[in-house]
Amino acid sequence: MFDYETLLYKPMNLHELNYLVVDDLELMRAVTVNQLRGMGLEKIKVARNGAEALELLRSFKIDIVLSDWNMPVMTGLELLKAIRADAKLAKIPVLMITAETERQRIEAVISAGVNGLLVKPYNAGSLKARLDRIFQPRDKPAPMPPSTPRAAAPKSLSDGLELGAALLPSRILIVDDSPVILTLLSQLFKDEYQVITANDGAQALTLCHATPPPDLVLMDVMMPGMDGFEVVRRLRENQATAQMPVIFVTGLTDEEARLKGMELGAVDFVSKTSDPKALRARIRNFIQFVDMRRKLQTDYDAMLDTARVREDAEHMTRHDMKGSLAGIVGMVQTLADDESMAPKHVAQLRLVEQTAQQVMNMVNMSGEMYKIEMGQFKLKAQAVQLGEILHRIVDLARSSFADKQLTIEVDTDTAVGIEIPQALGDAMLSYSMFQNLIKNACEAAPAKSRVVVALRDESPLRILITNNGVVPPEIRDRFFNKFATSGKAGGSGIGTYSAQMLAKAQNGSIQMLTSDALGSTTLIVSLPRYPSKAAASGKSVL
Repeated sequence: MFDYETLLYKPMNLHELNYLVVDDLELMRAVTVNQLRGMGLEKIKVARNGAEALELLRSFKIDIVLSDWNMPVMTGLELLKAIRADAKLAKIPVLMITAETERQRIEAVISAGVNGLLVKPYNAGSLKARLDRIFQPRDKPAPMPPSTPRAAAPKSLSDGLELGAALLPSRILIVDDSPVILTLLSQLFKDEYQVITANDGAQALTLCHATPPPDLVLMDVMMPGMDGFEVVRRLRENQATAQMPVIFVTGLTDEEARLKGMELGAVDFVSKTSDPKALRARIRNFIQFVDMRRKLQTDYDAMLDTARVREDAEHMTRHDMKGSLAGIVGMVQTLADDESMAPKHVAQLRLVEQTAQQVMNMVNMSGEMYKIEMGQFKLKAQAVQLGEILHRIVDLARSSFADKQLTIEVDTDTAVGIEIPQALGDAMLSYSMFQNLIKNACEAAPAKSRVVVALRDESPLRILITNNGVVPPEIRDRFFNKFATSGKAGGSGIGTYSAQMLAKAQNGSIQMLTSDALGSTTLIVSLPRYPSKAAASGKSVL
């Protein structure tokens, strides 16, 4: 998900926006376009697939994308990921239109940054409601006092589904010019459904365009002025009501009338003389289908709401942690700068300062890791002083693992007086990656052994982290998998996984070599080399 400041906190006028409708089926494109135009929205472009949509997005100003999910060439999910990965397009909201019912796939599209989900089949009212949900202003979260505990974020998207689990009873519109029939049918259904009535065709049309619209219409045929066939014909001509289900409940019993009703798109044709219990059962069976779709839409809306709550909670938590850590760093720096402090105390305070800075980097990294996993991270590659980073991490490791009496060394093969080569990447990502790897190496190393971090002056640069001890055979093939761990109390298996992700994000790689014969393990990190001045001028860099 993304934090759309303008989108979330400022009112938007739907009539001023530019819409892009993406669907491989011409009929469905036309339905969505006509529904938008029925709302008075005229700035609309269309595309047949995700690839064509991307071209339009890069050529025209588009304010929102309404995309089908399953399309050839490029699916809606692939289009969404491409939009989020493009810095110029990333903040454009996307409404995904889908008949998808598999919860994991819906969670995937929510994680990819979708703003709304519209369940097929849908009507203009449902489409308008989803647009309003996307563009309605949201209150900025008020800052909470330090003493007030934050509410815990949901552990998974499905944790919040109870928010949308309760459905209001379905709405049934009964249309008949006979007060007796209206009363009888109303009594038959009012204990299970919301019942509204109309005694002529004109009133029925008005109620069908109301908000919320009926979920099902029970329509008489023989009525003065405008008969039921004409009412249904007008419903089908209007995009806002074209998909509204209608069941004819009529005194006509001839086959010609039944065929005419079915040709107009009625879902059933029932005689008024039918057994009331049978009629009730037929209506209940159809309403179950309607309710299933309504429940699906409500659940998806709740999943999106839960994801937003979780995102807001994580954002506020990161903000609060960074504020507290900044305060700690400031106080420690003030103490360390005090001339009355003993040198050994100053050294300890500097370690505290470095540790707090390290935790602050980890807080920053939590947001970057999400982008990397979702394919939304864009590397802004710069020169990275690997030598300084490795020495800083090793100094902290020596202090952290002092009880194990480890010998932790940094070795470079660069001659004295020659500048240590730099990597081409991101300093914060590199720091977090090597901090994870060196920490893991020190944890795995036996007491009183050596951990060597070697920087090799090659192209690409290679950094070798070697410790005594071997990786257990059962996890060697999945060493870099998420949650892969063995024999470490409290181990999460996240360190090596995140390190590999951080290496890939910098166009690098990590390889693990473990030797039972030598009793050692080496991690080889390869990173692009930053071109030195000598290399840029055509001179040898070695």
